[in-house]
Amino acid sequence: MIHDDTGPGVKQNSTDIPKRIVRIKRARTAKAPAQKLLAWYARGRRELPWRGVPDPYQIWVSEVMLQQTQVDTVIPYYGRFIARWPTMEALAAARLDDVLKMWEGLGYYARARNLHKGAQMVVREFGGQLPGDVTGLRRIPGVGRYMAGALASLVFGLDEPAVDGNLRRVLARLFAVRGDMASAAVHEQIWRHAYALLPHGRAGDFNQAMMDLGATVCVPRRPRCLLCPVQSDCRALAEGVQNDLPEKAAKKAVPHHDLAVPVVFKRGRVLIAQRPADGLLGGLWEFPGGRMQRGESPAAACVRVAQTSLGLAVAAGDPLATVEHAFSHLRVTLHAVRCAHRRGEPHAAESARVRWARPAELERFAWPAAQRKIMQALCGGRPTRGRR
Repeated sequence: MIHDDTGPGVKQNSTDIPKRIVRIKRARTAKAPAQKLLAWYARGRRELPWRGVPDPYQIWVSEVMLQQTQVDTVIPYYGRFIARWPTMEALAAARLDDVLKMWEGLGYYARARNLHKGAQMVVREFGGQLPGDVTGLRRIPGVGRYMAGALASLVFGLDEPAVDGNLRRVLARLFAVRGDMASAAVHEQIWRHAYALLPHGRAGDFNQAMMDLGATVCVPRRPRCLLCPVQSDCRALAEGVQNDLPEKAAKKAVPHHDLAVPVVFKRGRVLIAQRPADGLLGGLWEFPGGRMQRGESPAAACVRVAQTSLGLAVAAGDPLATVEHAFSHLRVTLHAVRCAHRRGEPHAAESARVRWARPAELERFAWPAAQRKIMQALCGGRPTRGRR
């Protein structure tokens, strides 16, 4: 029997009943993969230190760290971070330099800056409590569509999907979505599928189950389809294209730059500079340098860069380190050369601040990965060549 909810006095057309049955069946079919996935998750979900914790702040920290970073990498950082700043108020009161130092090596440092700024905002404007709706969450620095959905579902139990890279891959295969994942149209299509699958009242478990599936079974290369709880629902598997999805646009050539890094000494101290708070590697410390010119030797380039960028006259000495590093959009080779200060006072035209530091003090500062290799070569006293 179909419940008649048209209201008293309203005549129901009997021809509408089959249509309503079809709609109900479609809705149930759409939810079927979610129920299978929840059952799979209940049997063997990953035990992670932030799962099951009642503190919204700690869940937020974990979600920020997990953006574009693998779980195994995050776990030790998460433990140290929470031990140092166990509450929202503690993080809000922390020095940004200390937060960046704790984050050192985890990468994508804008996450750390936004987390720190966001904690201050939550304490200042929301009494230390995360806002309980997506609109309020989106006001927090660094909280985008994915993060708002994750926090809304995990912390507040709201029926919101949280579509990250793992979920995009799973949904693209489950529904055989074609097209460039970076395009707005495909992006919205993926989110619509996520909303359609979402089980009422179980969004938090569903989002975590999807994350586990993407991390352990529906992996980027050679997905383990025989282990998948929703293999019978997967259109990509049915069409034999699971290894071809999601589709990606052709990669563009990544430019390469050679950078001269004069490591300038003056009376036993070395010149270091802090990068501006906004932008790539913001707030981290480095040995300031600049682009090399075609045909220029590292020593000559370091003398020129010290003069033009720092206002210093220096004498180039021995090579200190050559470090290759790849960003997502750029590859660089850093040529570090020991230089002796001759005259001039350094200025901070492209830096937040500069200072002279003793080599024994350098470990106190937060360094980008490539610059850390130069710092270690300096403290170790041997020329090095490193790749990352």
